[in-house]
Amino acid sequence: MMEEDHHSSHIPQWKKDEVEEIKELINEYPIMGVIGIGGIPAKQLQKMRRDLKGKAVLKVARNTLIRRAIDQSSDDVKEMDQYVDVQTALVFTEQNPFKLFKTLEKSKSPSPIKAGAIAPRDIIVEKCETSFPPGPILGDLQAAGIPAAIDKGKVVIKETKAVAKEGEAVSQKLAAMLTRLEIYPMEVGLDLRAALENGLVFTPDVLAIDEDKFFSDIVLATQQAFNMSVFAAYPTAENIKTLIAKATTESRNLGVNAVVLEPGIVDILLGKAQSEMLSVASIASSNNEEAVDDELKEALGAAASAAAVATETVEEAVDEKEEEEEEESAEEDGMAGLGALFG
Repeated sequence: MMEEDHHSSHIPQWKKDEVEEIKELINEYPIMGVIGIGGIPAKQLQKMRRDLKGKAVLKVARNTLIRRAIDQSSDDVKEMDQYVDVQTALVFTEQNPFKLFKTLEKSKSPSPIKAGAIAPRDIIVEKCETSFPPGPILGDLQAAGIPAAIDKGKVVIKETKAVAKEGEAVSQKLAAMLTRLEIYPMEVGLDLRAALENGLVFTPDVLAIDEDKFFSDIVLATQQAFNMSVFAAYPTAENIKTLIAKATTESRNLGVNAVVLEPGIVDILLGKAQSEMLSVASIASSNNEEAVDDELKEALGAAASAAAVATETVEEAVDEKEEEEEEESAEEDGMAGLGALFG
């Protein structure tokens, strides 16, 4: 114990204060993130810190102090020690990890690539006309592997070319020419390595969500669920109108196909008979009137007769229904009279 006290007594006070500040931030905020700040110039880092104001607190400290603060915290927090690597900082926020990840991704910006750096992806130089006048720049571009030439008094890139493949080291000449062409292959920003919320650790592969695809998947699932409920005739507040409309259409079609002479269907049947009659008449009129045979005339007569019979049948059915309603009304009136008489 005395040995530990002796060792602690040699730790500068500013380091102790740094550790205590980190521990206080861990206890104060529900979300803690470990981020990488490698390759970010100090000026740009300060701007990012200002941009995060009101959303998150960025804490830059030595890895040894960060690890000491984590080691003196709860077991859940101790899991974050594995994500502390070179050029590490901590971020504290009340935003959920997904919002935090999105916020940090938006803070990233294109940056020139340095000599010796590894290309994060294929570096493409597009065919274009540059603003450079003829001069030594032409030789510098060609020496960097960029297909340049002179055309109409200007330096041009003759063709689109991949000047560096993903994973390759970029030479000093190429890095300089890419910067001159304002091609910035690197993306500099706060790189979230992991975030901790309620004992759960979220890594970038979980947090990187394609929001457009996610929304499309929800819309598709909703449509499929609606269609399935309609197909299964499972009534809900959302599909009841569609189910009623579907049942109405199917019952009407059944009535038409079965030639059911009901008031709601007879108009369709008459229209169908009329259409068939006109079709036959059209065929007849397209031929020479003298060549119309007896069978065609009989078909026309049969169609007309069918329409007349259908109309007469429906009228009789309607009359019978009205007579039945009148008889039922008379009976009800009679019963009402008897009730009054013996009441």
